[in-house]
Amino acid sequence: MHEDMFSLLKYTLFWITLLISKLAFSYFVEILPLIEPTRTIMRLTVSNYDWHEFFPNVTHNMGVVIAIWAPVILVYFMDTQIWYAIFATVIGGIYGAFSHLGEIRTLGMLRARFESVPTAFSKRLVPYSKEDIKRHEEDDTLHRINIAKFSQMWNEFILSLRNEDLISHSEKNLLLVPYSSSDVTVIQWPPFLLASKIPIALDVAKDFEKEDADLFRKIKNDEFMHHAIIECYQTLRDVLLEILLDDVDKKVIWQICNEVESSIEQRRFLKEFKMRGLAPLSQKLENFLKLLMTDNKDPKLYRSQIINILQDIVEIIIKDVMNNGHEVNIDLLKSRSWMEKVLKNSRFSLYLLLTVKESAINVPMNLEARRRITFFANSLFMIMPSAPKVRNMLSFSVLTPYYKENVLYSKDELNTPNEDGITTLFYLQKIYPDEWNNYEERINDPKLGYTTKDRSELDRQWVSYRGQTLARTVRGMMYYREALELQCFLDFADDNAIFGGYRAIDISHRDYRVLKERAQALADLKFTYVVSCQVYGAQKKSSKEEDRNCYQDILNLMLTYPSLRVAYIDEREHNVNGKTEKVYYSVLVKGGEKLDEEIYRIKLPGPPTEIGEGKPENQNHAIVFTRGEALQTIDMNQDNYFEEAFKMRNVLEEFLKTHHGQRRPTILGLREHIFTGSVSSLAWFMSNQETSFVTIGQRVLANPLRVRFHYGHPDIFDRLFHITRGGISKASKTINLSEDIFSGYNSTLRRGYVTHHEYIQVGKGRDVGMNQISQFEAKVASGNGEQTLSRDVHRLGRRFDFYRMMSFYFTTVGFYFSSMITVLIVYLFLYGRLYMVLSGLERRILDHPSIRQSKSLEEALATQSLFQLGLLLVLPMVMEIGLERGFRSAIGDLIVMQLQLASVFFTFQLGTKAHYYGRTILHGGSKYRATGRGFVVFHAKFAENYRMYSRSHFVKGLELFILLLVYEVYGVSYRSSSLYFFITFSMWFLVASWLFAPFIFNPSGFDWQKTVDDWTDWKRWMGNRGGIGISPDKSWESWWNEEQEHLRFTNVRGRVLEIIIAFRFFIYQYGIVYHLKISHESKDIMVNKHYYKIIFRFFLSKRKFGTDFQLMFRILKALLFLGFVSVMTVLFVVCGLVISDIFAAILAFMPTGWAIILISQACRPCLKGIGIWDSVMELGRAYEAVMGLFIFMPVVVLSWFPFVSEFQTRLLFNQAFSRGLQISMILAGKKD
Repeated sequence: MHEDMFSLLKYTLFWITLLISKLAFSYFVEILPLIEPTRTIMRLTVSNYDWHEFFPNVTHNMGVVIAIWAPVILVYFMDTQIWYAIFATVIGGIYGAFSHLGEIRTLGMLRARFESVPTAFSKRLVPYSKEDIKRHEEDDTLHRINIAKFSQMWNEFILSLRNEDLISHSEKNLLLVPYSSSDVTVIQWPPFLLASKIPIALDVAKDFEKEDADLFRKIKNDEFMHHAIIECYQTLRDVLLEILLDDVDKKVIWQICNEVESSIEQRRFLKEFKMRGLAPLSQKLENFLKLLMTDNKDPKLYRSQIINILQDIVEIIIKDVMNNGHEVNIDLLKSRSWMEKVLKNSRFSLYLLLTVKESAINVPMNLEARRRITFFANSLFMIMPSAPKVRNMLSFSVLTPYYKENVLYSKDELNTPNEDGITTLFYLQKIYPDEWNNYEERINDPKLGYTTKDRSELDRQWVSYRGQTLARTVRGMMYYREALELQCFLDFADDNAIFGGYRAIDISHRDYRVLKERAQALADLKFTYVVSCQVYGAQKKSSKEEDRNCYQDILNLMLTYPSLRVAYIDEREHNVNGKTEKVYYSVLVKGGEKLDEEIYRIKLPGPPTEIGEGKPENQNHAIVFTRGEALQTIDMNQDNYFEEAFKMRNVLEEFLKTHHGQRRPTILGLREHIFTGSVSSLAWFMSNQETSFVTIGQRVLANPLRVRFHYGHPDIFDRLFHITRGGISKASKTINLSEDIFSGYNSTLRRGYVTHHEYIQVGKGRDVGMNQISQFEAKVASGNGEQTLSRDVHRLGRRFDFYRMMSFYFTTVGFYFSSMITVLIVYLFLYGRLYMVLSGLERRILDHPSIRQSKSLEEALATQSLFQLGLLLVLPMVMEIGLERGFRSAIGDLIVMQLQLASVFFTFQLGTKAHYYGRTILHGGSKYRATGRGFVVFHAKFAENYRMYSRSHFVKGLELFILLLVYEVYGVSYRSSSLYFFITFSMWFLVASWLFAPFIFNPSGFDWQKTVDDWTDWKRWMGNRGGIGISPDKSWESWWNEEQEHLRFTNVRGRVLEIIIAFRFFIYQYGIVYHLKISHESKDIMVNKHYYKIIFRFFLSKRKFGTDFQLMFRILKALLFLGFVSVMTVLFVVCGLVISDIFAAILAFMPTGWAIILISQACRPCLKGIGIWDSVMELGRAYEAVMGLFIFMPVVVLSWFPFVSEFQTRLLFNQAFSRGLQISMILAGKKD
């Protein structure tokens, strides 16, 4: 487990520097300022308390000291996570800069460096043997061949962007590189670099009055303009020479060209040619080329039109441009072969050079297309291994586990409106308006041959390719095969074929046909794609329409991509010794003529997905069908890109590199691009958070910390290493819920080496709705809780050295432990203050002049709020965005995120992490939570939000609300402290976030009609009775029982801890009772005794009559009401009860009743035995109703104001969708 000396030195230096900074800051800011106030507190003597003090003789005021120091001690241990975030951000930024990340991040930067892109492409991605280099150097064709090879790849890249509808036809034409022609002496750059250069050059030359040298110098200063002029001139010359029939006319053209070239050489061009004649010449040429682009059905008329316009062109050249011209009679060749050449050249170069008047500086317009182009160009300048020839590269497989997710969206899913009348298709048209326009342009192009019958299927594909579907993943992964075929062509084709173009080769030619077949065969040998569709066999046999559609969609994928393989688990019944037994097989199939064809069938010892966790077992049964030396694991919500697939053979060469001795990598980590960021504001938050982790986060984990593992992302495994050491997925139930990281643990424990590479990227989808994100965070937090309890983490901790163990802890389970500690700090601080306020110690000690002036405690706690508000997650985001897009963009994004309430979102997710991690540590029993990967354009009902967040956020938020309320009412200390205001503000902010974030980020959450419907649904859910077969979303009772499921499987320790933790709620009642006016400042313990007697009598009487004697219970309620009125009258008149005492008593009773419910849940078997469990359930129902009403009322109030709903819509979705939503509502109103 030991690393080499250099790696050891790097991460040791990292942690020594970090710990020195952390210890110095903690000592001078957190600890030293508290020492003197603590000594003063310990010297003070307090003999009078505001309540009955159980330990009045404790010396040195230890209760106050503990209350002050407990949260500070937790901050002391937690803030190492803060320092790690700061140091990792700085180190990750430095490493990223040295890796050349972000050197090309805009189209302007791309234009500035595009000339060097083909050279970098040839150096990184084109394999050359020494013989090839020597042979081409002799005839000086190597550079032209490099340009030609780059052109093939670049054009395939641009065509893939067009097929994905990221660019339009016109943008495609501007971005394509003309295939290099031997007739043109300069490099033919894509027209988007040369656009508008000819019109600008004409304007410059038109009024130019200086010498030739000055004009040529001015033109050459813009190299692309210089290239455009030469390319335009030479192409026009070739076109005219091809068209003219008479040799005499050709000779005249040659004389004109010779005069142009000689005048340029002799610096007398401006004297012999009139520059003002170039403008009408350009106009005529433009008309000529437009005529060529049209398809005229009358050949004679077409021929005469071309002859006439050519006559005009030559006449303008001779009479208006040249000082000494010659008459020319134009005639055309009868063969149309010249037309093909003219069309080919003009379409990609001459036509665009002359007709595009505006600069193409914003081509392409689509942001995703820009990102992909700039990232690919930038990656060519990053450090990567040289590419081998395809026949010499490592072979690899891709494995994707699939269960029942969407393959393609159905027609109903596309066109069925939600409650707001919004369909998924409408939603995506507003989110991706440019891509929809490009799509319509593509399918309406008659040259592509689409029919109206294909429209619905094409719509399904267009929508599905923008979601997280299996079809999108398969399309992306099959780019590997397309890239391999192109690479085979570039490896083995002769120079003529390369100059001719990849798509232009004649397959009927025997040599080229053999080359094509060889490329396909090599691609099949080097690449295998297996999708493990676990229930494909069951879907095939099913009679349900949904399953049949899913089966048909998977079958269509196999028929579309013949090299795709599908593995599934087949269940059959066999007769063994007269008994019917179920037998399970792992089956591999491929697409046949019209149906699937079975390739292999392997008998399994049992049902794998019932023995272990579903996803890892789904991978494990299919891994036997993969081939090759490497295996890439791809989730079904991922995507791939053609240009990135081209770099795969470079990445695989990383397996052959030794690191610091004889160690070779066993896992290659790749970066990801989160493609769901534009769906909603929440998706954007998650996209930025995830992007920072898969880039700067994993960059630092791999180097210098050496603790990168596998995180369920598109990592590439050394297949032979892992299948001989336990596979790539541990699948034990519950403990391996986060199965991905355990494969990284396993690899590291067996002396594997994990690296991370950022010159290649794979697409990744993330959850886009509030509830989806929360379920994902809950799953990950629970998984980290199970990791904390696992043997793997224990073994790694034991075998790592101290500093690598620190890296391991703070980047895995330590992050979630720190999240839990952050929440505990808030609890400890407030409960400590509650103790001091209610006991009277704050008034008697902390108001002392020597203590009152100290702000040390607030300064110590200020660091906690940084973690709570999610600011730690923002640091790496800002650094990574700054590296890749510029720091101005990073600051702009940060401001926009805060305006869209990102801090509310991150604070809310902090509660999710803390709750589920803590529950798993306490009771275990984590479970897989299906998050769903659809488009969230629906409104979640209040009851659904309540069920999901009641225990994790609402109960805790209300508890902190009561704590803050009690402290504000009874506390008087530090009211003028600005730091104290900052601390309490962060806590009030936490309470507000935990209580109301689900409604802020809920589509149409403040729509009045939705609110009314939610209230009706909530009342129905609360009133429904539970029972066997009643789902939790139908009945409160069923949900309440499900929420206690973790207590059914916990041990005695877990139950005891639950009871001990619940006792904290009794502090409220114990302290507040002594502050009631009616208590007359009595400190007798009997005050609380009478209070508890009333509570338990009410509790027991409710059970006795509420369940057995309904009539008697009604009579009792009437008598109790009369008795209550009588008692209250006596208390007001005789005992001096005041109104404030009533509110204080309620404030004391609410936490006490909740404590009784929590203790009763922990003791459920005992309470069921003695028959009072029904009373506990009714008390719980009453509390849930009160909590729901308290949370629901602010939503109701805000729903009264229409502008709130409109503001929320703009907050949640981008501007285009907001406009679309309003238009949809207006149209709906008109229909009514």
